[in-house]
Amino acid sequence: MNSLLYPICSAVALFAMVYKARVLTTDRSVTQLALVANFLLLFVIFTVSTPSVWPTVSDLVGITNFSGLLTQSCVIVMTACQQLVLLHLMYGARAARRKAVPRVLALALVLAAMAVLFAGAATHGEAPDDFAVARAQYTPAYLAVYLAAFTANQVEIGVMGWRYSRIAPSPWLRRGLRMVALTLPFALVYTCCRTADIIAAQLGGTGHRWEPIAQLGVGVAVIVQTVGWILPDWGPHLTAGADRLRNRRAYRTLTPLHRVLTEAVPEPVIPVSSALDLPTRLYRMLIEIRDAQWALRTWMDPEIARTAETRARQAGLRDEELAAVVEAAQLHGAIEAKRTDRPPERPLDTPVATAPGDLAAELAFQQRLAKAMASPVALEAAGRTPATPASSARTTKESA
Repeated sequence: MNSLLYPICSAVALFAMVYKARVLTTDRSVTQLALVANFLLLFVIFTVSTPSVWPTVSDLVGITNFSGLLTQSCVIVMTACQQLVLLHLMYGARAARRKAVPRVLALALVLAAMAVLFAGAATHGEAPDDFAVARAQYTPAYLAVYLAAFTANQVEIGVMGWRYSRIAPSPWLRRGLRMVALTLPFALVYTCCRTADIIAAQLGGTGHRWEPIAQLGVGVAVIVQTVGWILPDWGPHLTAGADRLRNRRAYRTLTPLHRVLTEAVPEPVIPVSSALDLPTRLYRMLIEIRDAQWALRTWMDPEIARTAETRARQAGLRDEELAAVVEAAQLHGAIEAKRTDRPPERPLDTPVATAPGDLAAELAFQQRLAKAMASPVALEAAGRTPATPASSARTTKESA
């Protein structure tokens, strides 16, 4: 499995490192440097752990299974980098340095102990596919030290990440830290498998049966954690992309309504260049729709509004859906009354049936209104049928 999984993890780490390294041109804070170092170490870990690369690295150094010591040492240093990131996010620079010192010293002792125990182990040949299982058999103390440090650090990273995610200043940072924290169960799966390796070795067995589970656990943890660390950087691009898609969809939805109203009342229209950005054009469209709606007020018959409300309620419509149908019926009636020059004896006091609280609510409601223009309830309340010219908004929308 690691012949396929580890290269994938290596590629993900390389992509994250290259992506994040761009930030160093403008921000060389401890947080950014530690994140780049974290991704670099991940890249080294999974590249060297790939079975085809493992023996080459060991041969270059001239020490059997040196690749194992290298990769697991990199894991310990990597966790130190992650803790530095979280400490500098949670505390000021001075407090973060103070809290980081004992952690770094403890990890340095762990690395020294691992090196000593590794050097004292008997040689048993290169083990690119089952190094940890072999360590459990020949040097369980080495693996136990590594697992203790790895587990303690993963727990601390998970706890700190979850705590800070509750108060992080930006939504994408909160989401990223939650992803980092939620990798803890997968890391613990890896720890449990490695602990089981040690126990099985003491009982005369091996952990080869659950080795795929250990590899899968650490692989999933690494990929999800990597995504979590870079999410605050590329998350806002996702938000911007989603906003563009929503604006395009809203513009397409409102265009038929805007066309029908401004054909009846062209005065509110201010020509704008197609080169103008979409949010501005969409905002202008909202204003022109409302202006045209108010201009048509003097042609709106209160009876149509009452009929539309009654039929909408009978159809089970409530709240803004009901308001949209009522306004659509009023617009159909007003456009027809203006076309035939038959104003009502007493027009409505207001052409709107609801008052959205902000721009986002206004945009959402006008989209409901645009769809309600094709509603049979609105058309029938205005004395029209879906086949009549007054329902052209529906035909225009369907052809768009």
